Amino acid sequence: MTTSDEPDQEPVAPQLVRPYVITNGRNLLGDHEFSLITLVTAAEDISRTGNLDPEKRRLLELCSGGYLSVAEIVGHSHLPVGVVKILLSDLTEEGYLFTRAPIPAAKLVDRHILEEVLNGLQARFG
Repeated sequence: MTTSDEPDQEPVAPQLVRPYVITNGRNLLGDHEFSLITLVTAAEDISRTGNLDPEKRRLLELCSGGYLSVAEIVGHSHLPVGVVKILLSDLTEEGYLFTRAPIPAAKLVDRHILEEVLNGLQARFG
C-alpha cells in the first residue's frame, strides 16, 4: 500500500530537535520562580520578536491570549516541562513575559459564625 491509499494516517517522524539543543544545554537553577501553577502572560509590547527561536515564539504566541499556567503551556507546546521552564525564564528575563503567583485559595469561614448570622437574620426577618 502507498500513503495515498490511506489519507487518514500521517507518517510518523522522530522529533528533529533534541531538548538540550533548544535550551543550549542549560539547566534551571534551584531558585527558579516557575512551578506548574505559576501564571504567565505576554507583555503588551512584543513587537521585537523577530530574533527569537521558533520555540520561544510559539510560547510567546500561547501566552499572548491571557494568563496561562506553566502546566497549560507545557500541554499546548508538547515540550518537556524542564525545557518550557527554561524558555519561560529566558523570555521573562528578556521582558517578553510577566509572571504572577496563582491566586491563593480562599479561607473558609467558621461554621459557627455563619450559623450566628443565619440565626440573627431569622430573628430579624422571621
